[in-house]
Amino acid sequence: MATSKKLISREEWEKRLNNVKIRKEDMNKLVMNFLVTEGYVEAAKKFRMESGTHHIDLATITDRMAVKKAAQCGNVEDAIEKINDLNPEILDTNPQLFFQLQQQRLIELIRNGKVEEALEFAQEDLAPRAEENQSFLEELERTISLLAFEDTSNCPVGELLDISQRLKTASEVNAAVLTSQSHEKDPKLPSLLKMLIWAQNKLDKKAAYPCINDLSNARIEDPTF
Repeated sequence: MATSKKLISREEWEKRLNNVKIRKEDMNKLVMNFLVTEGYVEAAKKFRMESGTHHIDLATITDRMAVKKAAQCGNVEDAIEKINDLNPEILDTNPQLFFQLQQQRLIELIRNGKVEEALEFAQEDLAPRAEENQSFLEELERTISLLAFEDTSNCPVGELLDISQRLKTASEVNAAVLTSQSHEKDPKLPSLLKMLIWAQNKLDKKAAYPCINDLSNARIEDPTF
C-alpha cells in the first residue's frame, strides 16, 4: 500500500537543523537550571567551572537538599527546623505546606506505633487548623483512620504509609524552597523533552524523517516507512 508521507532525507533534515541558531550560553543555562533544580550540587560546581556559567549560589542547593532529605527520611521536625533556618516566611505564608508537613509527622508517629503521642499531636496541633479548612479536615480524618487497622495493608488509606507519600511531601517542600529563592520549581529540560516527543508524534503522521527514538543517547536515526 502506497504511503502519502513525505520522505525527508538525513541530509535535508540536518540542513534544516543547521538553520536553527541556538546560543551555547542558552544551552549552558538550560543544563545549569536542571542541575540546580534537581540538586546535583557537585555536578553543578563542575559544570559552572567548565561552562563559565555564573550568578548561581550553589550553597543554597546544599541547604535545600538537606531539607528535602530530611523530609524524604520522615524526619519532619528536622525538615521544619531547616526550612525555618533558610526562610521562616516559607511556612508562614504557605499554610497548605505546613499542614502537609504536620500531617506527615502524624503519619510517622503512627508508623512507629506511637498511638498516644499521635492522638495527642492530632488533637493539639492539627485539629485546630482542620476546623478552619475542609480539605485539612478530610486529610486529618484519612490519616487518623490508619489507627483503626491493625493490618494497614488492607487499609483503604494505607498508601499514606508508602514511601511515595514521603517523596510527595519532600517534592512539595523542595518546590516551595525553590520558589522562595526565586528559582523555577520545575526544571525546563524535562518539559522540552516532552515537547520534542509531542512534536515528533505529530510529525510522524505527515512525514518520514530522521528522529530521536531513544532520548537517553539522543541518537538521530534514519527515516523508515
